[in-house]
Amino acid sequence: MRRSITTLTLLLITIPIGLAVRFLPLGLPWFLYKYLGSTLWAEALYWFLATLLPTLRPMAVATIALTIATLLELSRLVPIASIDAFRLTSAGKILLGRYFSFKNIVAYVLAITLTATLDHLVAHRQTKS
Repeated sequence: MRRSITTLTLLLITIPIGLAVRFLPLGLPWFLYKYLGSTLWAEALYWFLATLLPTLRPMAVATIALTIATLLELSRLVPIASIDAFRLTSAGKILLGRYFSFKNIVAYVLAITLTATLDHLVAHRQTKS
């Protein structure tokens, strides 16, 4: 239960930061604007899955998150009218993205790896206390 509360809290912190990066005029350099959003999206996906599946080890959660993120990225290569229409909405842009980018997959791998490492460290600390 304690892990679920921790991961939910981290998810609820990550989401507004990601939305701020995407929608507020923060004056970020282009590289950060482009890839920080992708990394925060992947981090939020990880925390979401870790909240839903609290008994799984971080490596298992990371594997599921990376699989989902990669499949969603690859889905952009397959035109499906209803999904493509959803991608044009604000929610669709945030949740599914619009354009395929191999660089996004790299960003997802880095973000999920770092997040799983953080999760492992936090979970390890919680079991000791």
